[in-house]
Amino acid sequence: MIDVNAYLGHFAFRQLRYNTAPALAAYMDRFQIGRAIVSSAAAITYRNPQAGNEELAAEIESHRARFIPFAVLSPVYAGWEDDLNICARHFGMRGLRLYPRWHNYKLTDPRCRDMVNAAAARGMVISIPCRVEDRRQQGWLVDIPDLPFDEIAGLVRACPKARFLIQNASGVAGSGLARKGSAVPDNYAVDISRLSAEFGNEIGQLLSILGEDRILFGTGMPFHYPGPAFAKLEMLRVSDSVKEKIRSKNAEAWLASAQRP
Repeated sequence: MIDVNAYLGHFAFRQLRYNTAPALAAYMDRFQIGRAIVSSAAAITYRNPQAGNEELAAEIESHRARFIPFAVLSPVYAGWEDDLNICARHFGMRGLRLYPRWHNYKLTDPRCRDMVNAAAARGMVISIPCRVEDRRQQGWLVDIPDLPFDEIAGLVRACPKARFLIQNASGVAGSGLARKGSAVPDNYAVDISRLSAEFGNEIGQLLSILGEDRILFGTGMPFHYPGPAFAKLEMLRVSDSVKEKIRSKNAEAWLASAQRP
């Protein structure tokens, strides 16, 4: 299995368990998760996100078989071009995660589009978490809303050569991302971390709308317990072959397709 939504490191506003490479690898073994895409939880709140990327690269150095690193960068922080080059060429990071509300910019910012295109040209997947925490549980020093789908759709349309992974999202099926006639290209996939498989069955809806190749397995660990993601797969009324795509094959294909020149 490949979990496309995981983190390592510390977070400024709450204690995370299993947030070191050895601890998370052991935790993954309990759930038979083979590999996980990880980014730095600390980089979400660092003034300079590159420091978090450096910590992540050092943390997973002896665990590269288990972890697929994604960089966290901000297009409004000076020197992101050099940092992106270091993350891609020297740290071997396969993707870029964006936190526009935490880093004080919008996905519609031309600088964001420039950074996304630069990352895509290096064969990196662009990851967009719609939220880090439930807004009702955030610390009193921050008030960060979820990303609006229209803003995400605008970036997806503006960067058709990029490959996007939308994470921690709920309500995608009823949004402009999935609505017919919205002219959003098929260059994005969605993980199941916040999608429903029973009430409303959003996973089933998105399988019909987007196709079985664009739904990926994700848990959000260690921010979240992995169990619900497995329960969703168990309840999902689809064939075993489709479930196998969600478990790992779609993630493998999405990473591979992004790296094609």
